[in-house]
Parts: sequence; C-alpha cells; structure tokens
Amino acid sequence: VQLQASGGGLVHPGGSLRLSCTASEFVLRNFAIGWFRQAPGKEREGISCVTASDGTTFYANSVKDRSTISKSGDTVYLQMEALKPEDTAVYFCAAEHRPYSKCRYSPDDVYDYWGQGTQVTVSS
Repeated sequence: VQLQASGGGLVHPGGSLRLSCTASEFVLRNFAIGWFRQAPGKEREGISCVTASDGTTFYANSVKDRSTISKSGDTVYLQMEALKPEDTAVYFCAAEHRPYSKCRYSPDDVYDYWGQGTQVTVSS
C-alpha cells in the first residue's frame, strides 16, 4: 500500500488549502484513510478520516467546521479553510485495513501505512 500526500505550502492566516492523498481505488475501497499532523515539538494528532465502505467522515474538534475530507477515484482530499498559525504542521495521510467498520482517527497506531508528509505553514 503506497500513499502519496501533496498540496502543502505557505498560506496566510484565514486562507485555504487542499491536501491530496493518492493511493489506488482498491486501497480506498478497503482501507480507512486518515489525515494526521505533527507540529514541531508536539505529538502527532489525528484530525480526520473517511470510511472505506460508505464514506462516513469524522473530524477532530481542532479542525471541525473548517475542514472537509472527501474521496474521489484514487485520491482522498482534505480541504481546509480559515487556516490559523496553529495549523502549521507536517500533514500525513495513512491507511488502516478496515473495509467494513467506520473509520477512526485515533489512536494513530492502528494505521499501518503512511505517506511521506507534506508541510503546511500558516504565516503572514
């Protein structure tokens, strides 16, 4: 299972960004996909996930109402709005073989496959 995260960059506070996680359609049909982030000096934080079977989504409070996770074809997207400096982190996508149950974004050690990470910096 290979995951490729992309879409990070430098954005001003209040701006938006769309992250992409490309895998394969087989993976997206059989694996839950989660988005995680790790800021300097902080633990990795699960922020969202999308369920393989029915596309149900979940969000951490830290990004809820500002983010939308979706999947299409071989890619999972995380659209983030109203970005804040505290959103600055390396963002990772990961896959858990979970074809029938709802996804979960915590704990992160249930995820077996990880992408390489993409840097998001929110700064003026």
